[in-house]
Amino acid sequence: MTAALEGIKVVDLCSVVSGPVAMATLADQGADVIKVEGLTGDVTRGARPESPEFAPGFVACNRGKRSIALDLKNADGQAILWRLLERADVVAQNYRPGVMDRLGFGYETVAARNPGIVFLSISGVGPVGPYAKKRVYDPTIQSLTGFTDIQADPITRRPKMVRTLVADKTTAIYAAQAVTAALFARTRTGRGQHLQVSMLDVMMSFLWPEGMAPFAVVAEDRRDAPNTPHDMIFETSDGYVTFGTVSDKEWAGLCKALKRPELIADERFATGAQRSANRQVRMETVEAAIAGFSSDEIIARLEANDVPCMKVKTRREALDDPQVIANEIVVEMDQPGVGRMRQARPAALFGDTPSRRPRPAPGLGQHSREILTELGFENTEVAAFIDRGVVGAAS
Repeated sequence: MTAALEGIKVVDLCSVVSGPVAMATLADQGADVIKVEGLTGDVTRGARPESPEFAPGFVACNRGKRSIALDLKNADGQAILWRLLERADVVAQNYRPGVMDRLGFGYETVAARNPGIVFLSISGVGPVGPYAKKRVYDPTIQSLTGFTDIQADPITRRPKMVRTLVADKTTAIYAAQAVTAALFARTRTGRGQHLQVSMLDVMMSFLWPEGMAPFAVVAEDRRDAPNTPHDMIFETSDGYVTFGTVSDKEWAGLCKALKRPELIADERFATGAQRSANRQVRMETVEAAIAGFSSDEIIARLEANDVPCMKVKTRREALDDPQVIANEIVVEMDQPGVGRMRQARPAALFGDTPSRRPRPAPGLGQHSREILTELGFENTEVAAFIDRGVVGAAS
């Protein structure tokens, strides 16, 4: 069986995280993704001294791709890129707005030569507006969109970051979905299109359903909406657990599990609206009740009463969790230059067009000769490009 995107050719001009993860998603699903790097490579390659070309983050963001290294300031390097673009289904870039146009590879120019191209532009905040030219990373977007406000310390109200690259990685998934939708649209129209995906747009959309609910009703607009001081982590006698009660039935189950059945009829908690209005006192009441239980004991009691719950685990413990193992989420592969590495398999499971198992990330210029030959260059031309420093190629 072939993968869903088998036969799709992608030119990946992206660096760092958001664009590379988006294109790695397409590679997992069968696309032939050619990563075009400068002669010194993606800046994230060298984050691990023990394997200078293959930092774990770089491998995760670029697995399953091929690499060609080009000097795009050189006319021959630009000519090579044109050959790639003329044959591509998708091109992705996350330069700051305007850079591709200055290089001569803006959407209108590329589409004039390849009308079927799906041209993805990922940016921090979009192509216009007061911040459009700013250099933007994940923490910048978290600060701008209110993520740090949601995470704020309950006492001091000091804003806090989500301690993972939530904006970069979420943008990657939105971008990959947009590309596949544009490819589907092309089957109807025969034409590609320009997709613009900004981290700002994505994270405002991502945050909206519950994070921005206090501001959704225009007539009830307010300047501030304090978050509950409680973070849904509860300390037991020997660790931590989390659980949630949305329905009346789940709330009743929790009260029974905690041996506090009288709370079911407590007027402060009798309905969903009342529980929401009295959320902080509810959390404090539950927290006090749970303190005497061990994690295993309270989880067993919660499960017996059909309350969604889980022990709070460390990242390393998560790898050994029986459900993670049953789902076969974490797999191993041989990464040249590093050795055995763990990766998370592609999340979506396709019944008829299975995604590829994680494959190694490429070395800088590892496939330069191979790609140039596919583009129709003679061996003498390839050797000349490499000798003149137009192309970087692994030895």
